[in-house]
Amino acid sequence: MANGGPVEHGFPHLETVRAAITALYRRLSPTTVQTFATSVAPADVAFCDTDDLHLGAQRVAREMVRHFRLPDARLIVGFREMTHAANVELTAGPEYFVELNDRFRTHREDIGAALAHEVAHVYLHRLDLAFPTTAENEILTDTVTTYLGAGWLLLDAYREDSLSSQKLGYLTPEEFGYVLAKRALLFDEDPSIRFTSPQAYTAYTKGLARARHDSRQPPLTGAGWTGRRRYAHDRRHAAPAPPGAPYSFGSDPSGGLHVTFPCPTCHQRIRVPVRGRVRARCGLCGVVLECDT
Repeated sequence: MANGGPVEHGFPHLETVRAAITALYRRLSPTTVQTFATSVAPADVAFCDTDDLHLGAQRVAREMVRHFRLPDARLIVGFREMTHAANVELTAGPEYFVELNDRFRTHREDIGAALAHEVAHVYLHRLDLAFPTTAENEILTDTVTTYLGAGWLLLDAYREDSLSSQKLGYLTPEEFGYVLAKRALLFDEDPSIRFTSPQAYTAYTKGLARARHDSRQPPLTGAGWTGRRRYAHDRRHAAPAPPGAPYSFGSDPSGGLHVTFPCPTCHQRIRVPVRGRVRARCGLCGVVLECDT
């Protein structure tokens, strides 16, 4: 939790974020991902100063449990002085103890954001989905929270001006915007209408631009002129892809050429023959892509 300190910006964790989206599809299936088409509603996690602190926190926790389809899980929420925003004990359940930073006693509007991340930890724990390191696992949790419809709260908790700053989660604001944009493109929604933070909106627009860029890379037909020209050169020479290129070429046993590139939705690698216009279906998320190979 950045509380008055510097906030990291940009896309330093992008590869881990993309790996997290791929891992989520592999573990859940596209059909299950589609059941999360409805995001958490602002009214369901609204928290005002006149609400009882503990009863209100328990109410918001129950809403997060409901959103993540954990009907038999019970969260017991407490508050204490700590460095991080929150912490959850990942036990066998069904009861899970969550501690929130004392800061949220007076910043109740962000309790939903903190609980969204902690309940996602419980969700991933039950799925037995984890990454090797603690840092990667936290990025996985932020990504899953956001992709499944609760992470807009984490981005909306981001506020920054010349005198102060606040940010929850381990992704940068722009990376939160990127994952939100991936979700928005999948479900045709506009999460920005829920933002109360102007800085969150700015971060989302930057993330949206990066997400759209994924769909405009060769050999996809939406690629721009510069990318198509570079791709044609590399294909003609069957050259190794230049640094940063999303595609790579290889030879089939029959001697034909194929190209491998990431699915713009789930980032699973797709391989298709090099033979002009083709339609490719991603074997993981099922999206159909128009390609000019």
